[in-house]
Amino acid sequence: MSKNQGSGIKVITTNRKARHNFELLKTYQAGLVLLGSEIKSIRANRVSLGEGFVQERDNELWLMNTHIATYDPAKTFGHIDPIRPRKLLLHRKEINQIMTSIREISYTAVPTKLYLERGLAKVEIAVARGKRQHDKRQDLAKRDSQRQIRRALKERNNES
Repeated sequence: MSKNQGSGIKVITTNRKARHNFELLKTYQAGLVLLGSEIKSIRANRVSLGEGFVQERDNELWLMNTHIATYDPAKTFGHIDPIRPRKLLLHRKEINQIMTSIREISYTAVPTKLYLERGLAKVEIAVARGKRQHDKRQDLAKRDSQRQIRRALKERNNES
């Protein structure tokens, strides 16, 4: 067994824009149905979750608009469309919970993190509610005040 396979989780990318634009309510871990060249691109960190979202199709959930770059060494045998829809692998109960939230409560589901766990690609998706502009401003002000408090405490501790 190689080092990476037993070592747990390796985070490939996170969606920082999701935390800024949405209030994340509940997260789920999902597997992905990928092609061989796509997993190689993921291992090479050539992924972007920025514009991604989760959509329902035929009682299944699909990851849409997530960019996985083409893997150049695969040439003609690799995947051609970097933004193709990818099926999410979840338990039926979780799929039903997410679909209920999307349909009835009009929340959205967004990918927040893509990582490798024991060599398998996993995506963390969150059921989220969109933030309004004033909510975003409040979050920024709160973060700035917390940063100032930490700096002041650090300076105070260094003087002692």
